[in-house]
Amino acid sequence: MLQRIREHIRVAVIHGPGNRLRPVWFDWKQHKHEIREITYHWQHSAGKELLLHYSVSDGRALYELVYNTTQLVWMLESIDPDKV
Repeated sequence: MLQRIREHIRVAVIHGPGNRLRPVWFDWKQHKHEIREITYHWQHSAGKELLLHYSVSDGRALYELVYNTTQLVWMLESIDPDKV
C-alpha cells in the first residue's frame, strides 16, 4: 500500500552526462538506502519550479524521490513496501 511521506532527505547523486542526475543512495530515518534500480523517472512544472521525479528501489521497497531544481532540495514523496 502506497504511503505518502513528504519528508526532506539527503541524496547522493552522480551528475552527467549533460545535466542528467542519477541518485545512488539516500538517507531516511538515519538509515542509508542504496538504490539498486531506477524504475522510472519523469519531470513536471509546478508554477516556476521544475520537479524531477525518480521511482527507485533498494530491493526492499519502491520509493518516489523528488528533486526541486529551484529550491535545490530532495524529498521522499512516497514509499510502497509491497512493490519490489
